Amino acid sequence: MKKTTTIHVLIVTLILLGNSLFAQKDSIKINTIGINSPYSYKMLDQNQDLRKINILLNEKRKGSISNNKIIVSTSLITLLDYQNSNTYSKFGYLMRHPTANNQIGKEVSEAVIHSFQLSLTASINNWITTYAELLYNPQQSFGEGTITALNRNQVQLRRAYVIFGDLNESPFYGAIGKMDAPFGQMGSVNPFTNSTMWHAFGGLSYGAQIGYTKGGLHIKLMAAQGGAQFRAMHVPVGDGTSVPSKLNNFVADINYTFNMYDQVNLKLGTSYLKGSAYCQGFPVFHFTPCEKHNPAYTFYSTLNIGNSFTAMASFAKTVHEWEGTFNPNPPLNVFEASKVSSLSVGAKYDLNNANKIKHTISGEFSNFVAGPEGAPWERQNQYVLGYQALLNNSAKLFVEIFRTEGYVPLNFISGSADNDPFPPGVTHSERDANSMGIVLGAQISF
Repeated sequence: MKKTTTIHVLIVTLILLGNSLFAQKDSIKINTIGINSPYSYKMLDQNQDLRKINILLNEKRKGSISNNKIIVSTSLITLLDYQNSNTYSKFGYLMRHPTANNQIGKEVSEAVIHSFQLSLTASINNWITTYAELLYNPQQSFGEGTITALNRNQVQLRRAYVIFGDLNESPFYGAIGKMDAPFGQMGSVNPFTNSTMWHAFGGLSYGAQIGYTKGGLHIKLMAAQGGAQFRAMHVPVGDGTSVPSKLNNFVADINYTFNMYDQVNLKLGTSYLKGSAYCQGFPVFHFTPCEKHNPAYTFYSTLNIGNSFTAMASFAKTVHEWEGTFNPNPPLNVFEASKVSSLSVGAKYDLNNANKIKHTISGEFSNFVAGPEGAPWERQNQYVLGYQALLNNSAKLFVEIFRTEGYVPLNFISGSADNDPFPPGVTHSERDANSMGIVLGAQISF
């Protein structure tokens, strides 16, 4: 009943938006093609503010996106990095795909292209805007092989949607397409590294969402296609398939921003996700079908003081235990199945806001907990200290020092049922593995 009601609300709202939209007399005609570097940086930044639909709507409200114009945006991230681990081929840093194919030995060093993005934004009139983003990211691709393998070097349509809404005329808006799920606070204070919270619960899927924003209140509802999604979402669709083929998952989010004092505001929010990624039985192999879904919830907050200081905190947890975290084979059968949770706490401070080059320092702790105390897959912690220099609100130079504690890959997290890839009673998760490293990089957007 709840699922049907959510879908009906989405459909009715989009119809109402459509009636207003087609009442406009604007012709669908593109007059100019241009660039908007500050806007491009906000939309293509991969870790700091991930509610991209709201960024786009707010930019339209401010008038920085014109009607009948296409904005072409690009972003390139290049890196120099070094990592050292106390355990052979077990590096817990999640900004690189953690496989032995790409991280062999106890130390690695690289000079690489992390990612390249290309996006198009087209505002047809006040009420219709389209957005599409292509992504090339061999460092984090799930393709097989080494960093030079063809399967790891593909270009994907990362996000694409049509947005219906004009916040200058109405507090309601809607979107249909491939988009980030509005679950929790997945952004980070780090200049480059995504929080472990995002890796654990940051959803991406096909779907439709509606939103309402007025004053300090912001409400979002999203109906998403089930199956094993592109990121962190999974509801069974039947017939033994994991292909997203039914509109049977949903996300609800609400937050409110309190203006406490002059230039001091506090945002508090909570979200609910019907189907998280943590639903497979033993042995776990990511993106395979589940027999039942495992919901998740989150609480989050952001404190802003002036234009210089930001502190963020969030916590997320599944409602049920992840069945696949119990290995029935001794000696690992002493560890019971566990709920999955993640905590993220961080802060950043802008050293100067008046100059063309803005200098920012930051620090963050985040974790992933998937087992009871003492289990090899109990937890993976991440600490990041960062510095960035932002030039012209669109180009970023940065350095980060990081430390990880624990090595907990999702595939076969608690071991396998036979000798492929591990003997029964053996897991490649390693609680005592830790690594340290440094990343220097540039993110250039225009």
